[in-house]
Amino acid sequence: MATGLLESIDRSTQLAGHNRLALLLFRLDARQVFGINVFKVLEVLRCPPLAQLPGAHPHVRGVVDLRGRVVPVIDLARAIDCELADPNASQHLIVAEFNRSVQAFLVTQVERIVHLDVSSLQPPPGSSLDGYLTAVARVGSQLVEIIDVEKVLAEILGGSPSLSDDMVGEAQRLEAAQLKVLVADDSRVARNQIEKVLNQLGIEAILVADGREALERLQAMSQAAPPSSQLLMVISDIEMPAMDGYRLTTEIRRDPKLRDLYILLHTSLSGGFNNAMVQRVGADRFIAKFNSNELAQAVLDRVRQCQTAVA
Repeated sequence: MATGLLESIDRSTQLAGHNRLALLLFRLDARQVFGINVFKVLEVLRCPPLAQLPGAHPHVRGVVDLRGRVVPVIDLARAIDCELADPNASQHLIVAEFNRSVQAFLVTQVERIVHLDVSSLQPPPGSSLDGYLTAVARVGSQLVEIIDVEKVLAEILGGSPSLSDDMVGEAQRLEAAQLKVLVADDSRVARNQIEKVLNQLGIEAILVADGREALERLQAMSQAAPPSSQLLMVISDIEMPAMDGYRLTTEIRRDPKLRDLYILLHTSLSGGFNNAMVQRVGADRFIAKFNSNELAQAVLDRVRQCQTAVA
C-alpha cells in the first residue's frame, strides 16, 4: 500500500500550478475522513514500537528511528480533540515535512489519494474541530476535513519567537513604519504569525484567507491607484482553498494594473520543486515557513529595494 501511495504522490506533483490539489485521505476514527496535502508526505508505514521521550508534550506519543533519523510521533487525534471510537485499532504513521521539520502523524487508517480543484474547497463549517480545520471538500458522498497542521504544530512547539533587537532596529533605521503588506494564508495561526512579524517592524498587515479573496482585494484597490503604490508587497501561502498561491501569482502577473506587485510565496511546502515553480509563475521570492527573522529580513530587503529605486 505504501509503495503505491508514494508512486501516486510522485505523479501528483504534476498538479502544481494548475489550481489543483492532491489529498491523502486518512481516518482517526471510523466516522470522519481527513485529508493532508500529498506534497508534504514523505512516506506512509505501519506504526512500529515507539521510544518514549521523557518530558515531551502530551500530544507527542514518542519517537521513531527512520533509517537513522529520529522523528517525533504526534498523536493527531489527541492533538485535535478527536475522540477515538476504538483506541486499540491498528495504527499507521504519515511521515510529513512541515515548516522545515519532519514529523510523523499517528492515524488509524490511510485510504487513498484524491485529486481536487482548489476552487471546490470550502471554509470549514462550525464544529468542535473547526479551529483545527482550514477547509472541507466533498469527495463523492464523503465530506473530507483538511486539518490545519500548522496550528497543531504551533501548539506543540510554541509560538514564533520575537524578532531580534537588531532586526527591529534595522526596521526603524529604514523607516519601515506606515507601510502595508497584503497577507494571504488559509491558516489562522500562520496569518497571526506573519502579522506579528510585520507589526514588530512597524508594518500594517492586511489579512485575507485565500488567493481569491486576495485577488478581489487587489482589484478593488486598483480602482483608486496602482496597488504597487499602496503595498510594499504581497505575502502568499501556496496551498489555499478557492485559489492557490501559484494561481494568484499568475493572475496578478496577467493584470496590467497588478503586475508590478512584489510577490513573496511563503509556505510550509519546502524544497527545490517550489523554487522552480516560483520562477515559472513569476513570483519574486520564496521562503519556507516559519522563521521570524528570515521573513523579517525578506521584508526589509524589499524596503531597501524600494528605497534604492526612489533614490
